[in-house]
Amino acid sequence: METILTTNLLTKQFKHQKAVDGVSVQIERGAIYGLIGRNGAGKTTFLRMIAGLARPTSGEMEIMGFHSNGGKLSTAFERVGSLIEQPGLYHHLDAFENCRLKAICCGVYSRDYVNQKLALVGLSDVGKKTVGHFSLGMKQRLGIALAMIGEPDLLILDEPINGLDPQGIIEVRDIIQKINREQNITVIISSHILEELSKIATHYGFIHNGRLVRQLSREALMEQCADRLEIVTDTPDKACTVLDRLDCEYKVVDRQTLHVLNHIDDGAMINAALGAEGIAVAAIGKKNESLEDYFIELIHKT
Repeated sequence: METILTTNLLTKQFKHQKAVDGVSVQIERGAIYGLIGRNGAGKTTFLRMIAGLARPTSGEMEIMGFHSNGGKLSTAFERVGSLIEQPGLYHHLDAFENCRLKAICCGVYSRDYVNQKLALVGLSDVGKKTVGHFSLGMKQRLGIALAMIGEPDLLILDEPINGLDPQGIIEVRDIIQKINREQNITVIISSHILEELSKIATHYGFIHNGRLVRQLSREALMEQCADRLEIVTDTPDKACTVLDRLDCEYKVVDRQTLHVLNHIDDGAMINAALGAEGIAVAAIGKKNESLEDYFIELIHKT
């Protein structure tokens, strides 16, 4: 797979505080990369740097083959669309007029082109209604339309669902998936709501106090949070022999804990088989971990 963005120890320092502290990521073209972190974790500052809106204090980055050391990142930034913090909108103008101004700045004068972007985000039928009378969800969708003008290869969205009602969240989520799927645009989207990002992201990066504490794929994250049968025993090595005989898939978590990944509804049978071999089981039961619990546990360990 082609890599569209690489950062190496990217750092942004404000006086004595490092808002972003040595973040290294690698994002493949076509991915939806979810950047997860609490408010103040450094998400926005990191996104501003890769969008060309802030200069790193140190570190390197490469975007679409253009390296920061080569002095040509400005060329790459022209192919990056972004919606960071609040969309910059003219509230006394309508949606078409807002998009037309951005298109003209990009050297595009076609009215059909503007209408295509409005259709993409479901704002074709708002007519002359001024943006000042838009709902928050409509403003966010217009912000995405503005970010899409210029045909970016990389789209950066900072907390685009923050403050939206359930219907607004669904609308924005559908737009992001459509852009990614139909136009093969790589999307980096930040949020502090892991449960919502889990519905669209293909890869995840967890950031805490400016540091990237973990990166993993959607499949790996789902595996971490999947249902399992947890067995606690003082003799896990002997228990493994029994589990092998029962054709169980399992992981040794620590010196007392095993996780069985299949046969998770057969706890009574497995317990009986262990007891028949004289293996004392201190506890056995089905466990799972919500995505939010996983996130909280992860950052508490850092």
